[in-house]
This record gives sequence, structure tokens and C-alpha cells, in this order.
Amino acid sequence: MTIQLRSPSYFVLAALLDGSLHGYVIIKRVEALSDGSVRLAAGSLYAVLDRLAEAGLVEVVSEEIVNGRARRYYALTADGGAALQEEAARLAAAAKVVTNATARRRAINTAVSPA
Repeated sequence: MTIQLRSPSYFVLAALLDGSLHGYVIIKRVEALSDGSVRLAAGSLYAVLDRLAEAGLVEVVSEEIVNGRARRYYALTADGGAALQEEAARLAAAAKVVTNATARRRAINTAVSPA
């Protein structure tokens, strides 16, 4: 499965790595994990969760009523964990091009070498 995740989806999946969470905690965890670069309003979060659930990357694992409102807990699926790991590897490889001069020179030399 190869899927390129946008930042909100990536950080929502990352927030769920250590177990199931409900919406408010996901919002706070995403903000913390992204060092504040991704801030989700409730409506945006649930749109992301709906897309991820539709893609089979997250699932609702439990629901409870708190103060008269439904609180759903979301968890990564196996496919969600795999997609997150693939995206992390893709991002690490892309970052390596910028942060590692040896890897960059090797890539450039490979690209321009005659066959």
C-alpha cells in the first residue's frame, strides 16, 4: 500500500500510535507532535478521521456518553500503521537528500553517470 499522507492525516495517525484516543486528545496530541505546526479545529479533525476511516487506516473502537454527548475513541488499523511507517520512511529519505551531503552527491553522480 503506497499512500502519500498530508500533514494533518500523518499527525493524526502518529497521535494514535500508542493507543486509542478520543477527539480532544487527538487534537492536543497532533499539536504537540507537530510542534504546533498542525492545529486542527474539531470540524477539521473529524473530516480527517472520516477520510482515514473510509480508507481503512483508523477505526472507532469504543464509544461512551459523557455529559450527554457521544465520545468516540479511534485507533490505528494494521493498514494505518503500515501507511504511517511508509510515509515516515518516505519523509526520512526526502530529508536525507537535504541533510546528508554524501547521499546527495551519490544520487547526483548516479544520475549523471553514463550507462
